[in-house]
Amino acid sequence: MHIDKQYLTKRVDDFATSRILVVGDIMLDQFIWGKVSRISPEAPVPVVEVDHETRMLGGAANVVSNIVASGGTVLLCGVVGDDRTGKEIIAKLEELGVRGNGIVVENDRPTTIKTRIIAHAQQVVRYDREKTSTLKLETIRHIVKFIEEEMGDLSAIIVSDYGKGVVSPELMDGIRTVISGRNVPVTVDPNVRNFPLYKGVTIITPNHSEAGQIANIEIGDERLLVEIGKKLLSDQNCKALLITRGADGMTLFEEDGSITHIKSVAKRVYDVTGAGDTVIAILTLGITAGLDLRASAYLSNLAAGLVVGEVGTSTVKIDDLRNLIASHFS
Repeated sequence: MHIDKQYLTKRVDDFATSRILVVGDIMLDQFIWGKVSRISPEAPVPVVEVDHETRMLGGAANVVSNIVASGGTVLLCGVVGDDRTGKEIIAKLEELGVRGNGIVVENDRPTTIKTRIIAHAQQVVRYDREKTSTLKLETIRHIVKFIEEEMGDLSAIIVSDYGKGVVSPELMDGIRTVISGRNVPVTVDPNVRNFPLYKGVTIITPNHSEAGQIANIEIGDERLLVEIGKKLLSDQNCKALLITRGADGMTLFEEDGSITHIKSVAKRVYDVTGAGDTVIAILTLGITAGLDLRASAYLSNLAAGLVVGEVGTSTVKIDDLRNLIASHFS
């Protein structure tokens, strides 16, 4: 696939003109870092000697982090609890220059926090504190109203669905009503359980495993991948489907029948945490900056290749993108 280097760099510079609204599951990613030197005498499990801890924006909030780092303007809709973690997330967003007025606080709902214990650059265990029931109808209405009020100069909407309760039939119906008659792309980082809700959006980005679960079949080869990708695209009636495939790159299916395989550029894969957030952020920024779907997917693949080489949630800065383009075309 030929893409002009200067053209791609110019479009990356145009990310600054994009104003994107992210709606979805807001969470905090906590990483506890340490080392293992012995097994517990109480049970056959490793004892992690903790060295330090990091707490970072996760889920939909990490999509926001990626957009800010890449030069775009972003708004965020979602839910946090009335707790210390929720306040911490809002404070971290404000540090990025992102206002919290699209975030609803539900008193009886804890803020989602994923805790990962890392030793010797490997994840030992993860535990989650969360409540995944559907949001209160009043909360959904508040979010839809916020989206409607901000529609005037939006470039796109990203739905970041981690299956924690924010994305529902009512929310997606509300988004469809708000964007009706407007040329505003809607991109979705999906959850398997909610896949039927995304009908008619612009593009959906399941990973290889998710695509297999949705089709209820294990994707064992490229022939089956193509068959399933075409079926999912047809069933969802969207413009495109991008299946991310880890070390095998990505495959883009478009409504005109074209299929594009994009090879991975990752030099090493240490951790896929947050890679989907980076893909949906850069893909959407590309589309809003005037790139076609193939070029946008290609750019998101470059970005993903960088973040999987880091342990823990990470983002790709706009200078990183420029350097990636320059090195890949050199």
